[in-house]
Amino acid sequence: MTARLLRGRTLSFKSRPQARDDEASYIYETDGALLVENGMITAAGSYAEVASKAPAGIEVIDHRPLLLMAGLIDPHIHFPQMQVTASYAANLLEWLNTYTFVEEQRFADAAHSARFATLFFDELLRHGTTTAAAYCSVHKGSADAYFTEAQRRNLLMVGGKVMMDRNAPEALTDTAQSSYDDTKAVIADWHGKGRNHVAITPRFAITSTPAQLEAAGTLAREHPGLLIQTHLSENDAEIAYTLELYPEAKDYTDVYARYGLLTDKMLLGHAIHLSDREMHAISEAGSVAVHCPTSNLFLGSGLFDLKRLKQHGVRTAIATDIGGGSSYSLLRTLDEAYKIQQLRGHRLPPIESYWQATRGNAEALGLVDRIGTLEPGSDADIIVLDACATPAMAIRMETVTTLEEELFLMQTMGDDRSVRHVYVAGEAVHL
Repeated sequence: MTARLLRGRTLSFKSRPQARDDEASYIYETDGALLVENGMITAAGSYAEVASKAPAGIEVIDHRPLLLMAGLIDPHIHFPQMQVTASYAANLLEWLNTYTFVEEQRFADAAHSARFATLFFDELLRHGTTTAAAYCSVHKGSADAYFTEAQRRNLLMVGGKVMMDRNAPEALTDTAQSSYDDTKAVIADWHGKGRNHVAITPRFAITSTPAQLEAAGTLAREHPGLLIQTHLSENDAEIAYTLELYPEAKDYTDVYARYGLLTDKMLLGHAIHLSDREMHAISEAGSVAVHCPTSNLFLGSGLFDLKRLKQHGVRTAIATDIGGGSSYSLLRTLDEAYKIQQLRGHRLPPIESYWQATRGNAEALGLVDRIGTLEPGSDADIIVLDACATPAMAIRMETVTTLEEELFLMQTMGDDRSVRHVYVAGEAVHL
């Protein structure tokens, strides 16, 4: 039996914080511990309490005074876009056609896909991200490479072969039938193998014909437990073109609803420019609006209206959206989300931001029983954060007196340097 005791300050969420002072929403131990056995957290609490339950002679790893949290979760990211990040373009559609669709064609090559799967997971782990929901390319082989590497590292990852049969280069398109067949094969080959989870992945309405969205809806009915991921209302020009392609739809959201895709398993990337009707429909379906702040700012797409989405009861998540996003770091992403809400006149407490990046995103993926918390019974995906990671942060920390101030400092000034250690299923993978 592999067992170890991790000691340090611990923070884990029980529910979404309703206010800055909602201490009932989280558990914070100033001298805490996690008992990790065979890849699982089997006990959590104060060090004295947990140590009393630990086997005699157990290895103790003392991370004091650093902060232990559940690994960060990125619910919208593009595996084939590492070399697209920081590409200069005026807007979403120019960026896609000039850079992204060109780059993704390279993932037809198995060796290229395998190389970038290694680089991709290296980068996620360096930034403290232990689970992601990723778009692979249109090629089945890209999904195979993604899941092969995830399984090799024992990572809990979500991913899907992109479905797109129009409005893209010929070398980057499939057909309604081949996208259905390839996705079925990816599901059979990878879903539930190791810690892998497959998502049904129509890229967005512009790049899918009605026949392909019908095929995606069929997949969703045949595999009701699988997540569905796509894009929605990221850019004004994208919305206008979508409605030209689907003139019978009430609005962009209705396109997906008509094909049975708007369900409580659906992750809607961006979801910026939504009407009240759309927000109501998304809320009723239980779908998730995924905020991608660095991408939305970088491409000039718009400002996510978190307050209004909350008022409509829409579930939310937060993500990097590499390569439209400009950082792999969810700490940097939280910082940009805070600034967007400032511009919206909505104050976003750091305690809510960290809930979102951990338990909140786990709930969005339907995986909170496995990841996103430090509760006993959870997989031992754990990160260790350092609020003194840089000289400038250490100077600021001299005046920090509360947990809220520390969390806010890390999201405002922190990055991968604040991620001192990462454990995946209880094993150290980044030191």
